[in-house]
Amino acid sequence: MSAPSDSQRMEKIVSLCKRRGFIFQSSEIYGGLNGCWDYGPFGVELKRNLKNYWWRVMVHERDDVVGMDGAILTHPEVLKASGHVEGFSDPMVDCLITGKRFRADQIEPQSGWIAEFVGAVDALSFHKLTREGETPERSTIWSKTDIAPALRMVFKNQPSGFRGEAGSGFVEFGDASEAKLDSLRKLIEQNLFTATSLQPFSALDIAGDFKNFVIATNRGFNRTIKLAQEFYEKRGVPSPVVFMLRPKTVENTRRYNPENGALLTQPRAFNLMFKTHVGATEDESDIAYLRPETAQSIFVQFKNILEVSRKKLPFGIAQIGKAFRNEINPRNFTFRSREFEQMELEYFCRAEEGIKLLDYWLEERLKFYEKVGISREKLHARKVPHEERAFYSKGTYDIEYDFPFGRQELEGVAYRTDYDLSQHQNASGKSLEYFDEETKQRFVPHVVEPSAGVDRTVLALICEAYSEDQAPDEKGKMEARTVLRFHPRMAPIKCGVFPLLKNKEPLVAKAKEIIDLLRPHMSIFYDESGAIGRRYRRQDEIGTPFGVTVDFETLGEKDAALRDTVTLRERDSMKQERVPVKDLPGILVSRIS
Repeated sequence: MSAPSDSQRMEKIVSLCKRRGFIFQSSEIYGGLNGCWDYGPFGVELKRNLKNYWWRVMVHERDDVVGMDGAILTHPEVLKASGHVEGFSDPMVDCLITGKRFRADQIEPQSGWIAEFVGAVDALSFHKLTREGETPERSTIWSKTDIAPALRMVFKNQPSGFRGEAGSGFVEFGDASEAKLDSLRKLIEQNLFTATSLQPFSALDIAGDFKNFVIATNRGFNRTIKLAQEFYEKRGVPSPVVFMLRPKTVENTRRYNPENGALLTQPRAFNLMFKTHVGATEDESDIAYLRPETAQSIFVQFKNILEVSRKKLPFGIAQIGKAFRNEINPRNFTFRSREFEQMELEYFCRAEEGIKLLDYWLEERLKFYEKVGISREKLHARKVPHEERAFYSKGTYDIEYDFPFGRQELEGVAYRTDYDLSQHQNASGKSLEYFDEETKQRFVPHVVEPSAGVDRTVLALICEAYSEDQAPDEKGKMEARTVLRFHPRMAPIKCGVFPLLKNKEPLVAKAKEIIDLLRPHMSIFYDESGAIGRRYRRQDEIGTPFGVTVDFETLGEKDAALRDTVTLRERDSMKQERVPVKDLPGILVSRIS
């Protein structure tokens, strides 16, 4: 069951990210570049902490994994062999009103009443027939016997559906009989209607009462009629009177824009890769692509790395790097972007080991997320059914997290068999086989791939850490506090250092000595402005787990026994303790790790 969305919480998180320098819209002063983001001073530290810890866990703490860093620009033959050039596409649909694009497979199915329209005519020409809003039956135009049958066919038993106000009217056809449409065409041919469109259109009444047809029809489907008028205005009808069929119900449709109910175009394939050219000319011979994933550079360098690392199966090759996908509809802040980073491991093995290692790496990755501060209760391992997996996969898990905007994928753990290495071996003509010295066999290894998104995980860390509570101010009065409860090893700043007064030179000098003492071990933030409580709040908002205050006791002015001690404050509990300055590095390092 998907987690419910919390748009208000997400709005607060996005606001905090900009206000405190975590994430900014790319090229914001020029209106922003959709789907691209820049990380500010604290965001880049958080991101780097995540990547460094992933590398430590996946590479440095294992003897069966080595690393690499592949080029972003990718030879087209690599992506042809992998299937990306021909098959790396998503089904794209456009809203016929706004032009906004969506991935067809990511539109949630909708049920309800739809109104169908067969066309529209300009209200001014319609008024010529209806004498300032009168129904056609009362119009003198009926005296013209040559067009009377056509008028009766179009408007018979439908006068109640017409609204006389120019630009806001509709006529309810009730049915879409060809005879009725032919009659309307005859009226058009005789120039009774101008600027006419008979293009069909439909709209889902997303604000209607789907269970009560009487209520829905009494409302006149105002929203859908307005959408239809917008549609025909865009197609040359200045003040449309729209011709609506009798409304009907639909179930589990993806044909309508979930934001406004307007009809969407038919799905069409949209290749997600960014194409560029390498060299001075721009022709087919120098095409290259910005890589859509980091995995392919690992596969094409498999043999080189195998030879220099002298590893035996099973072993892995790890990489962290940028990837680029021309997403149809970037959304949910940084979750789905056009430029993003991946943390990928390709773990090569024998065929008979694949399923066992798939389960092994799933558990390892779940442990990793817990170690960076993400609650296991908000993590979900979804076994991807056969019909949703890539054709070459023998098993895939999606590790999902309960974001404020719903449950979404953080990482995929997939058993990709020998597909990738075999494809590149066949396309390049170069052997990518592994020689087993014990069995004297040559074979193409299989691979299990844990692939995580850096940006998605950073966003999950921020969402998980965001909290609001109450804290006392300098006078003891409780006030609202916003705090990011990062795990200390992920926190952008590990410790804030504050002299009690900025105009007391001995306090400032001692605080700067402490900074020099701690800086080789961790990231430090120095703050001397404002009341000490305000400084604590600022550090709470960026997730700093510890604060050190240098006060008069540190100078030994009130008690000689407290000389060279400081107040150490803990972010989450707000507890304070007195500790010797010389012990600070050891205490903080142990608590951070």
